[in-house]
Amino acid sequence: MAWNALGRLLTEGKVAKVYVPSSARALDDDERELVELARRTIDAQTDAGPDEDGIHTVGAAVMAANYRMFAGVNLYHFTGGPCAELVALGAARAQGARQMRCIVAVGNHGRGVIGPCGRDRQVFVDYYPTMRVIVPTPAGLRSVLAADLMPLAQQWTPEAGMNGLDPSLCQDPEAGPPIIRFNPRYLEVVRSGAKTKTTRFRDPAQLGSARLVFESDPEVVLSAEVTGIRHCLVSELTNQDAQAEGLTTAAELREVLKGHYPGLAVSDEVDVVTFQVNDKAGAA
Repeated sequence: MAWNALGRLLTEGKVAKVYVPSSARALDDDERELVELARRTIDAQTDAGPDEDGIHTVGAAVMAANYRMFAGVNLYHFTGGPCAELVALGAARAQGARQMRCIVAVGNHGRGVIGPCGRDRQVFVDYYPTMRVIVPTPAGLRSVLAADLMPLAQQWTPEAGMNGLDPSLCQDPEAGPPIIRFNPRYLEVVRSGAKTKTTRFRDPAQLGSARLVFESDPEVVLSAEVTGIRHCLVSELTNQDAQAEGLTTAAELREVLKGHYPGLAVSDEVDVVTFQVNDKAGAA
């Protein structure tokens, strides 16, 4: 991936050091897919040849809380036509997304990921401060909290204008108790206590406090305590395991697991995680 202007300055030795926020981390598979969507979008829709100016030269893609992805391209105009990131955010909203997980912009003709402009960064902080933004760094592409792209940023709202410094804007939502992610269809059975176990394949959990995240839009988070973890083969799952998950038999549980983990074999090892919900109301 090209680094854009910052990369050239680093390569030429004109910049000795670059600030990389502490929230920066390597991309996961979903974020790499988001980059690819932005690249495909601008490659298909740009109106400019290599080294030519154009109206549509940058593509962006945004991922909502439930992992749906939406794309857009910039609309250059001398009056301040919108950047691709803002177009993508508008497209996401138009199709029902309310909470955003990650965003990225990619230049046409192989220019790679492009960091957001100052205006876009302020928009991110104002509306989606815990959204992650994919940016180029000396170590390669990294996912960074939007608020970390504007150190000591202040948030603007239509009601109050520019607010004072709010340290909570810079808190990484991934920090704190470990997260266990659930499909939103399990929310009510977990919240009611009908489901007190979850069986995981290659998705380790740990004893103690946890956050149960239901990937709806907006997502719901329940505070919980993981009270037990049992390692066993898929073939060793019991009817009791199934009933604690709101099912009836071990055979039914195995069929459900195959739907979550295609190719799962009876000889594979899974973790049966027992939990207790502390906060039945949850927070969106």
